[in-house]
Amino acid sequence: MTWHEIERAQLAQALLDVPPDAPTLCEGWEARHLAAHVVLRERSPLVGVGIAVPVLSPRAEAAIARLADTAATEGAYRDLVARVAADRPAFWHPGAWAGDPTNVIEFFVHTEDVRRGAGPVPPRELDPDQVEALWAQLRRTGGLRLRKVPVGVVLVRGDGVRHPLRGPKGDHGTVVVRGDVGELALYLLGRGAAADVRIAGAADDLELLEAVLPSR
Repeated sequence: MTWHEIERAQLAQALLDVPPDAPTLCEGWEARHLAAHVVLRERSPLVGVGIAVPVLSPRAEAAIARLADTAATEGAYRDLVARVAADRPAFWHPGAWAGDPTNVIEFFVHTEDVRRGAGPVPPRELDPDQVEALWAQLRRTGGLRLRKVPVGVVLVRGDGVRHPLRGPKGDHGTVVVRGDVGELALYLLGRGAAADVRIAGAADDLELLEAVLPSR
């Protein structure tokens, strides 16, 4: 199995471990909404595009809400989670060929959205190869949310491995973000309040970064 397939299975199990109305780290979403998002992200052109195109986001959110509404009972919810576990993208969908680059972090973070939705829990023990798969994807795409942030950002893993995610612009300095790879993934995908990371830098630079990626 590839890592995105393993992460998919772990996400499905995390969803099965909670009731359909369990809270998640995604504001306004219960577990059933997150399951609906995953299914439609891979099967619906509207939702797939709506994730990236803000003007279509309200319609995508409405489609997710409609599917989530059908999964309010335990049985219907389990049927929806079965689709999360078994569904594969339509052949025309980017996910049909993108595999790990598209899904390994997506599924990892959504699993934590479910696990941590009700409050702090112990982190999962990750396979070393799983860590490297996440790290490789963070290095490639971790800076996407930081395009408009003028400060530099350096990631430092728990084992000391460093990666300069982006350099500073103008007179701005560099902020160092330390944590295990899974925690860094959560932080960079907007779950900083639930991530165990340590951030150091000049006060002005920290403020600029905090405005885009809140850590509390």
